[in-house]
Amino acid sequence: MLRIVLFCSSGSSTSMLNSRIEEAAKAKGIEVSVDAYPEAQMEKYVEEADVVLLGPQVKFILPKAKKICSEKGVPVDVINPVVYGMMDGEKVLDQALSMANK
Repeated sequence: MLRIVLFCSSGSSTSMLNSRIEEAAKAKGIEVSVDAYPEAQMEKYVEEADVVLLGPQVKFILPKAKKICSEKGVPVDVINPVVYGMMDGEKVLDQALSMANK
């Protein structure tokens, strides 16, 4: 099972993406767990993740996120703003899978 943790400014907007990612995973026959949290809680929840994705609205914290995540061996990246705006769960899932397989 791939554990994807999403972080945004409050955790609410990114949580809307959860079901879309889960639907895309189900269609591909992939087991995933997707959770969303406010970026301020990253240190608390990064250990739950195989992959961390940031909402584009918090891309400015990427350097901090890389430091926190690298200490735990967890890859981190920012979701493309267009993909995020379209709530394209399949593309976000593909991004997470690509990160997990590196």
